Amino acid sequence: MTLSAEERQQLCQTAREVATRARAPYSRFRVGAAVLTKTAIYAGVNVENASYGLTLCAERSALARTVAEGDGEIRAIAVACIDAAKPDEIEALTPCGACRQWIAELAPDAEIIICGIDRTFTLSDLLPFSFRLDSRGIDRPPLS
Repeated sequence: MTLSAEERQQLCQTAREVATRARAPYSRFRVGAAVLTKTAIYAGVNVENASYGLTLCAERSALARTVAEGDGEIRAIAVACIDAAKPDEIEALTPCGACRQWIAELAPDAEIIICGIDRTFTLSDLLPFSFRLDSRGIDRPPLS
């Protein structure tokens, strides 16, 4: 399901706006993500922790919010990154491996938009061999 140019623009605008609210005192990379469903847009930001492994990425933050709201089919996710040293520019960064796995679990058919380069990827572009329980003969739990 291909998004319109207006939908992509709205998602990137939302991701950029929320990125300014990210908590990134260590990396100084403020990341925002926007998830589009059939009914709404859900935003999330990265929240860094001194123990880096406890950091919450923007993509997972937005996906968790979507799940918490009980909204169903995820159509797309947009990611925008602002480097504190260059606050007027959007860095072109793709989701980390953990976020790619979350997308594989929750939104395998979603378009993944990298703001700043206005490029769209599929999950198989970014994570061609994602881990899936059903690939081991185990039924995948329902999303809701």
